Amino acid sequence: MNRQAQAAVLFLVGAAVLHASVTDLYLRYVKAGLRPLLLAAGVVLIVTALAAVWYEIRDHRKASAAGVGDGQDTGGETGRDTGHGFANSNANANMDADADTATATATDERSEGQGIGHGDGHGEGHREGDGHGHGHGHREPLISWLLILPLLALILVAPPALGSYSAMRTGTALQAPFGYAKLPAGDPVTLGLVDYASRAAYDHGRSIGGRQVKVVGFVALDGAGAPYLVRMALNCCAADAQPVKIGLSGRIPPVLRPDTWLEVTGRYTAKRAKDPVNGGVIPYLQVSAARPVPTPRDPYDESWNN
Repeated sequence: MNRQAQAAVLFLVGAAVLHASVTDLYLRYVKAGLRPLLLAAGVVLIVTALAAVWYEIRDHRKASAAGVGDGQDTGGETGRDTGHGFANSNANANMDADADTATATATDERSEGQGIGHGDGHGEGHREGDGHGHGHGHREPLISWLLILPLLALILVAPPALGSYSAMRTGTALQAPFGYAKLPAGDPVTLGLVDYASRAAYDHGRSIGGRQVKVVGFVALDGAGAPYLVRMALNCCAADAQPVKIGLSGRIPPVLRPDTWLEVTGRYTAKRAKDPVNGGVIPYLQVSAARPVPTPRDPYDESWNN
C-alpha cells in the first residue's frame, strides 16, 4: 500500500470517527463520557492524512526538480568531454582494435578446450537473469488492502446494543455503592435501574421507603420464562458490558417479548433471587403498571461507574 492509499485510509477512518462522535452512533461502542476523546482522535487522524499527502507532493516536486537538474549537467559535461576528447579518439582506435583482436583469439582457443556450448549457455543465462532481476520492481502485497474491511464495517454497519441474549448468559454485575443520594421529589420517582437495584439489594429499600418508583430497561426471559428487567452497564466500552437485572412480580403484562423496552412502575419488595450464572443477588420490583417505550438514546446505563 503506497503513501497515497495510506493517507486515504487514514482520512476515511478519521471521518468515520468524527461522524460517529457528532451523532449518537458512538454510544453503541463506548460510554458517553469518552466523546471528547473520540472527537480529538478523529481530528488527529484527518490532520495526519492531510500531512501525508502534503509531504508526498513535496517529495515528488523535489525529485522532479533534481531529475531535470541532473539531466542538464550531464548533457553539458558530455558535450565538453566530446569536444576535448575527440582529437584523441582516432589515435586510440587502432590500438584498441588490435587489443580486441588478440583477446578474441585467445578466448576462442580456450573455448575450444572447455566446450563452447557450456560457456555460451552459462553466460547467456546469467545475463538474462541479471536483466530480469533488475528490470522489475517489487509490488506491494494485495493482502494489505484487507485493512479497508474494518473501515467499511465502521461506516456501513451500526451494531445493535447488547440485549437479552448476552444478559442471560452473563452474571449480574450489581455491586454495593458507597452511598445513596437523596431521592428527588415526586411520586412515582424516576430511578435508574442500577440505582433501584442497589437500593433494593444492599439498603433493603430503606432509602426508598414506601414510595413508588419508575425504572426503564429491556425484557429478558430465563429458561423457565421468568421475566427480568435489565440494563447493560459499561465500564469503558461495549466489550466490557455487564448486565444488572431486577426481577418482576405483581401485575406483569401477559405477553412479554425479549429485548422489548419497558417503563415499569412499582414498589420495593423484599423478594430476591440468586443469579444462576454467578450467584449474584437479583432484587425484585412489585409491578403496578408497565408500558412499552422506544429504545433510549443511550441504551447502556449512564449512572454506572461515572
